[in-house]
Amino acid sequence: MKRLWVLILILLITMSGLQAQDMATHEHSNRTEILIKKPKEKKRKEKTERQVIPANHDPKRATWLALIPGAGQAYNRKYWKMPIVYAGFFATGYLGVTNGNDYRLYRDAYDFKTGVNPDVSEKAKEIAGKYTGENLTTLRDYYRRNMELSWIIMAAWYAVQIIDASVDAHFMYYEIDDDLTIQVDPKWEPSFTDCAYGYGNGLGTAGLSVKLNF
Repeated sequence: MKRLWVLILILLITMSGLQAQDMATHEHSNRTEILIKKPKEKKRKEKTERQVIPANHDPKRATWLALIPGAGQAYNRKYWKMPIVYAGFFATGYLGVTNGNDYRLYRDAYDFKTGVNPDVSEKAKEIAGKYTGENLTTLRDYYRRNMELSWIIMAAWYAVQIIDASVDAHFMYYEIDDDLTIQVDPKWEPSFTDCAYGYGNGLGTAGLSVKLNF
């Protein structure tokens, strides 16, 4: 009889210990879940705050507004791009004007030297006295090419800023996640002898499993 009571007491102590261990494990797992979920919720909240799209934002409107240089970038709220757009127009315009002035100057000097046009500026007459007709032709063609190239680059820059505004407006609706993670885990493949067929060398295969989240 005493042995029975001792056995019952041992069983009760063992069950209470297992119950306490189970409660501790459950509490630890709950804590682990909270620690894992909090950063995810924080990242999701930050991501939502970053991707705020203006009301009634229309990519077509951004493209049409971009016909006025810088207006499309302002509509997309990319104000930092506006100085870049204007700087590109200023640089190409400046080169186009200065090369155009030099082209006309050497053209008039060549015309004066060949007698085609005697009514030119004093500076053109001075240049005509310094260079030969062949040199004047080379310099005239050089500045003409630079002038034409400057205006071509300006036209291309105008098209680029339109495309930039249109692409920016469309990309505002795409969800881009900054959470790029890579996970590397060990991996073990059992041998064929563990299968129902029962053949093989009896050894498994060890390796690594790589997972990329983007």
